[in-house]
Amino acid sequence: MINGINSREMILEILLEIEEGEHSHVAIRNALSKYQFLPKQDRAFITRVCEGTLEYRIQIDYIINSFSKVTVDKMKPAIREILRSAVYQLKYMDSVPDSAVCNEAVKLAQRKGFYNLKPFVNGVLRTIAREMDKVSFPKKEEDLLKYLSVKYSMPENLVTRWLDAYGEEITEKILADFLTERPLTIRCRTYLNSKEEIVKSLENQGVEVTPAPYLPYAYGISGFNHILALDAFIKGQIVVQDVSSMLVAEVANPKKGDYVIDVCAAPGGKSLHMGDKMEGYGTVDARDVSQYKVNLIEENIQRTNSINVQAKVQDATVFDQESELLADIVIADVPCSGYGVIGKKPEIKYRVTPQKQEEIVILQRTILDRAANYVKPRGELIFSTCTIAKEENEENMMWFLQNYPFKLESLDPYLPEELHSETTALGYLQLLPGVHKTDGFFIAKFRRK
Repeated sequence: MINGINSREMILEILLEIEEGEHSHVAIRNALSKYQFLPKQDRAFITRVCEGTLEYRIQIDYIINSFSKVTVDKMKPAIREILRSAVYQLKYMDSVPDSAVCNEAVKLAQRKGFYNLKPFVNGVLRTIAREMDKVSFPKKEEDLLKYLSVKYSMPENLVTRWLDAYGEEITEKILADFLTERPLTIRCRTYLNSKEEIVKSLENQGVEVTPAPYLPYAYGISGFNHILALDAFIKGQIVVQDVSSMLVAEVANPKKGDYVIDVCAAPGGKSLHMGDKMEGYGTVDARDVSQYKVNLIEENIQRTNSINVQAKVQDATVFDQESELLADIVIADVPCSGYGVIGKKPEIKYRVTPQKQEEIVILQRTILDRAANYVKPRGELIFSTCTIAKEENEENMMWFLQNYPFKLESLDPYLPEELHSETTALGYLQLLPGVHKTDGFFIAKFRRK
């Protein structure tokens, strides 16, 4: 308990908020920024328990259901989240004694008004703490689907989809990778400062810096309390961005003076990267659907002093006549199911429905249709998503080629050699977590005929 703030109570509030539909990173960030005086250790504990409980939810529920007469789906939401976060600590956090986990959960149930459920919470958790290693998990050889779903905490419908698309070996690599912790990735803005200077500045502030794969200006950073306190971030020398997303600007390869339209730009990482590649010349029109999203882009433009990037509200599904056939390069990083970034946003896996999947494909095709009209003759369209769903990626790409005057163009001249493949020679790349050293991501490069 710090200054009247109980960290386990905060965890419960965050988990309930996520359960009601908030994004995990937003719920955690908002809670922590409300209590900025919390020590680094407490912030780390709250973040880890929230993320871990969410990541391992299916496995945790399986464990609870093995010992509780009341199944998880029949419990009151607060009791369910109290038990889930406690079981995560019992199974995955050696630093917290089992007795403390059980006691704190019981106290929290009482504080939330569930006095009569204290014996239930206490009984279930103490039995689990005692008998955790006796849980009988599904066997791989008896039921592959159930085994993969419970072991890697992935809904069965997604496991089935990937087994069909990628086979058993690659699917297991993808699932394992989603549960692997990795550092935050940054792009050093090397046209303004040398990467050596930037790395030194970060290390001087106690940040652990490691080279990221594939690109010489990308690094992983960890061991810091708050990115907003890092000099390199304040001065706009670094941008938080995954390597897969950085590859978009590499593939686009803009020239000084180009006119670029980024139709779904928020929070602006790709737009800023394009602006940097043009060294302050030309113009990048960074557009998104709402003022809120455009404000996110504006913040990044101002922090990085990106003089050739401008942000404006423009719905990508609505045709903008004034932009017809004007752009040298159009970037369409379209809204998607987000399966490629489940490792960073685990709640995505629990929110999937077949209907949502169909709606997303229609939305993507609408945006691609509008975006195609902005590309000047011989100009290029870069289509990207952060998913690993074939109907959103390869199938959309084929649909586009059949219906618009564009052809694919090889990505090999722009990619590091270790990413070259049969498909990159044709003009597209599907990055898979666990197979490649990045998030799941798709990029295709079209040239207008």
